[in-house]
This record gives sequence, structure tokens and C-alpha cells, in this order.
Amino acid sequence: MMTKLRTIYREFDGFRSGLEQQITAFHTDHQDIAVEIEALEVSALYEKMVARRGCLTDQHDLFLAVTDWLPELIRDRLVVPLDDQLRDDPPPGWPDAWPPSLRHLQKDAAGKVYGLPYHNGPEVFMYRTDLFTDPAEQRWFQRAYGRDLAPPATWSEFLQLARFFTRPDDDLYGCVVAGKPDGHNDVYDFLIHLWSRGGEFLTSRNEALFASPEGEDALRYYVSLIHEHRVTQPEPWLYDSVAAGDFYASGRAAMMWNWCGFQTVADLPATSAIPGCTRSVMLPGGDGPQGTPVSLIVYWVMTLPAGGTRQDAAWRFLRHLATQEMDKITA
Repeated sequence: MMTKLRTIYREFDGFRSGLEQQITAFHTDHQDIAVEIEALEVSALYEKMVARRGCLTDQHDLFLAVTDWLPELIRDRLVVPLDDQLRDDPPPGWPDAWPPSLRHLQKDAAGKVYGLPYHNGPEVFMYRTDLFTDPAEQRWFQRAYGRDLAPPATWSEFLQLARFFTRPDDDLYGCVVAGKPDGHNDVYDFLIHLWSRGGEFLTSRNEALFASPEGEDALRYYVSLIHEHRVTQPEPWLYDSVAAGDFYASGRAAMMWNWCGFQTVADLPATSAIPGCTRSVMLPGGDGPQGTPVSLIVYWVMTLPAGGTRQDAAWRFLRHLATQEMDKITA
């Protein structure tokens, strides 16, 4: 008898393509298990599976969740711990094949594990090497700003570069940002700007600290890129991280900070107008004595919803996803 599994995930062509290939490989050795996939936009995915407690129904057997949601998922017992499966039938190399940075966010205070990493960050700074190494661009920049054309060390240098490369008549923009108010990159980007200026988000007792001079400067700077200096792509509030990555890969922006996987998107000839023309480095730091380069990492983990009724079969597929061969497909 055929067992049918349903997996729900964040809408993203990279996830869809990867899962389709991984399902095909899984079915080769597990012909008694069929895997169906369903995609939702980030906020809709959270609303369905977390806010409306979709994890407690039997509609889905696997749920791809971002680590931001795990405290709520674990607290409310919306996903099941995987410790028994990891003890009795672990993926090859578990746990040492995964760095600590990809193992700690899906644990509770007692050390129980509630998901396996599927796709990870961190955010990095990307820039177009074909533009930055062009001799004509270098001469023009030197004349305009009196310094060499190079990746920015500070956010003020970033603004200079963004102004320099913004050429709407040529359909080229200084930078592309993921400004969509979806509780995803818009939040992470604010935190990057806050922390890089020496600010803090919360106290140790979870009291708000971001309404500070550093927080005001971070928000003002980010808004000014869009509305005052106009160095971003048009209507950036319509772009989530995926759309921003696609825009950059179209060759219409000189710089971007985004998840490191989008360098792969920019480097693939099948998906990019600028393959081989991107380099990733550390993000700029804030100006002044408290300024420092800062990034962050969140990642997507595959979990087993508490309401799932086919958890043995679901674990077999989850374990399959965690093998080295399948991880290469995800990457």
C-alpha cells in the first residue's frame, strides 16, 4: 500500500527544484512512499502552520520552518522532538558533519532536537566584480571621490558607491534591497544596521533597546537609501529576499547584501545575466568608534508536525534529505 506524505515549505524556486530532485531520488529506494509538496509565501506559511496551529492537524507530514519560528513551535509543542530517531537511525555523519552554528537553534533548553538543517544563511555583501574592476569605472570613481573603487568598509562608503553606480537611464542601480514588509529580510536588515552601529535590540530580560540613537540612525539610513538618495531598484518594498536575489542576477544592480546562497543564483548561467561576476565579502560596518562589521544567521529546518500520522515514513524522507548527496542538491 502506498504511503503519501505531504511537505509544506516556503515558496522559492530553489526549494521547489531541490525538493523535486530529492523526491525523485528518494522514490528510487522507497517506491512505497509518495511525497507531495505545497508552497506558501513566508507570512502565509507562518500564519497557516504556526499562528493557526496547522502543525496540529494531520494535513502535513513535514514542515520546512525558519529558525525564527522555533521558540514558538517548541514551546507550544507544534513539532515533535527527533532524539529517538537521531539515536536509532541518524543521518550519516550526525552530528559532527554539521557545524555548531547549524545545530543549536533547533534545540530546547533540555537539549532536545526539533529539526534538521535544510538551507542556511548567513547574510553577506555581494558586489559586481565586472564593474569594480573595470578601468573606466575606476578612473571615474577616483575623479569623483578621490579614492580607489573598492568594496565598502563602512555604510557611508556604501552610500557613495551606490550613488556612483545608480544610472536609471542605463537600467542600473547602486544596490538592490529586500524591502518587502514580510517579517523576514526587512527585520534582519534593520538588525544588521542596528548592530553594526553598536546598538542592541533587547536586554537580557527581553526589554526593547532598539529605540536608541543607533536604532534611529539605522532606520533613517535604510529609509534614505530608498526615498532620499534613490539608489535602490524601483519599488523595493515589493521585493522579498528571493525577488531581490533575482533582480541582482539580472545584472541591474551593482551591490546587494542578502543570503549567501544568492551568489549561486548570480553565478549560474541558466539563471543569471552576470555569471562569474560576483564576489561575496563581509558586510560594511557602521561609521564611528562603535561601528563594526556584523552579520547574522538564520536557517531553514525540516521538522515533523505534531499532528502528522505518518511519522515513521516522514522520518525516512527527512533522513534522506540530510544526506550529503541531497545537501548538494539543496546548495
